Amino acid sequence: EIARKYHLRLIGPNCLGVIDTGTPLNATFAAGMPPAGPIAFLSHTGALGTAVLDMALAGRIGFSKFVSLGNKADVSEIDLLEAWGDDPASRVILIYVEGLPDGQRFIQVARKVTRHKPVVAIKSGVTKSGSRAVSSHTGSLAGSEAAYKAAFRQAGVIRATSMEALFDYARAFAYQPLLKGDRIGIVTNAGGPGILATDALEHAGLEIPRLARETVGALEAHLPGAASAANPVDVLGDALADRYEHAIRLVLADPNVDGLIVIVTPQAMTEIERTAHVVGRMARETDKPVLGCFMGEARIEAGIEVLRQYGVPNYPFPERAAAALAAMSAYRRERERPIFEAQPCEVCIPPVRELFDRVRAEGRVSIGDAEAREVLEAYGFPVPKSRLAKTSDEAIEVAEEIGYPVVLKVASPDILHKTDVGGVKLNLSTPDDVRDAFDLIVYRAGRYVPGARIWGCLVQQMVSGGREVLVGMSRDPQFGPLVAFGLGGIYVEALKDVAFRVAPFSRQEAEEMIREIRAYPLLEGIRGEPPADHEAMVDALLRVSQLVTDFPEIVELDINPLMVFDEGRGAMAIDMRLVLG
Repeated sequence: EIARKYHLRLIGPNCLGVIDTGTPLNATFAAGMPPAGPIAFLSHTGALGTAVLDMALAGRIGFSKFVSLGNKADVSEIDLLEAWGDDPASRVILIYVEGLPDGQRFIQVARKVTRHKPVVAIKSGVTKSGSRAVSSHTGSLAGSEAAYKAAFRQAGVIRATSMEALFDYARAFAYQPLLKGDRIGIVTNAGGPGILATDALEHAGLEIPRLARETVGALEAHLPGAASAANPVDVLGDALADRYEHAIRLVLADPNVDGLIVIVTPQAMTEIERTAHVVGRMARETDKPVLGCFMGEARIEAGIEVLRQYGVPNYPFPERAAAALAAMSAYRRERERPIFEAQPCEVCIPPVRELFDRVRAEGRVSIGDAEAREVLEAYGFPVPKSRLAKTSDEAIEVAEEIGYPVVLKVASPDILHKTDVGGVKLNLSTPDDVRDAFDLIVYRAGRYVPGARIWGCLVQQMVSGGREVLVGMSRDPQFGPLVAFGLGGIYVEALKDVAFRVAPFSRQEAEEMIREIRAYPLLEGIRGEPPADHEAMVDALLRVSQLVTDFPEIVELDINPLMVFDEGRGAMAIDMRLVLG
């Protein structure tokens, strides 16, 4: 209250403090001032920060800004992210996240910042035990792993899965030009590490290109006969600095190469420091990122120090250098991706509001298939013919009115997972089938859920011939509505092949969700099958995104299955349930 009165911003309490190397200012409990550099680091926890600062004092990294937030009574990660986005001294922003106060605002701010500056984040508390530890540590809600994964992707934030990776990526972003493509050259004095680098790069989705014919010819003219002039270029174990220089210069000049890893193993004739100077000079002369991989410890220590002076990050193993380039590639793709805003669909809100008010007035929070039809129709979803029947005779009348075959489903506000209690019967073709199914469903429902309110059965048109997908939503405590897409039916929880996005999202995000699941080839059509109606799936995702944005009281929603027909034939919402908060 005192800070607000005088228009002051407050960091903490329970924090390490603030460092600004440009001022210079060190308002922390840390032992010394870290070296200046282009990296801004933001941490929820102070103890982790002291370890990072100690690493910086050892000369391994330089900071522009360093802030430990603690309990965030006022200033949050989002506030600093917004400010540092415009800070010319900070070339890359690192964030250690335990919890966020406003997930939707984080996405909006981070999306703007990442258009011109990389943001790399590590999230703790991704497991159930880790989430409990976060809560007990600071009282923060950890949020779901799926929500953070989706939010970081939508915001263009690069995700690191370890502190080691966080700073590996940071050094590449801070000291090297951004990667302009995915084609990586390798120059090495040992075949094995070159192969490891090749495998790691391809596994990360990067390309090991063929070098131009002119490049190969120039390399062959200079290298010994036993050397390899193909990518990866093997200059052999007896290579001195001048052989490295010739190879590096040619590979960097090749139009087929966008970035370079230089691998040096300390062999008997290796000129460690001279080679490091060569790598540093070549890196300064190009607009392509150059990463060092001087392998070993004792003999290469002086070479690593030389690389540091030139601003060339060194990685002790090829896999870590490849991972850093993969992070640069991911950021390039995110940066180049256009930003599209969510566009409203044509919907009818009043009937949904009336239904929700009626349900609340009855003291209920769950809405099953029989009532959910009103929501689906109001939001433009095609639905099968259906009607509630309170008796078996009425069910037969409805079935003959709709036309056989039909489906019967238990209608109860207390039973959301109907299949679990034997509450669904498919493909009923005669009046006797309908009568028997009605009686059995009502009996089973009463037996398995004693005390449940049984309204009867929903008699529904039998729909077949499509592919079943799931469109769902759960409300995350930090990011709000988290929309899910995957294969539908009864196997969705077992397969766990689901893509997520935080609503509201654009058509482009919806299209990415569909392509993201492992089972997407089944939707494309295999062995001569026609593809499923892609546009209908996109439309369904956008309508659910709008529904859960329009009605924040919805905490859970499942359309399972959404029956998707062949391309051009649309989709139909077969079953829906939702829960109000």
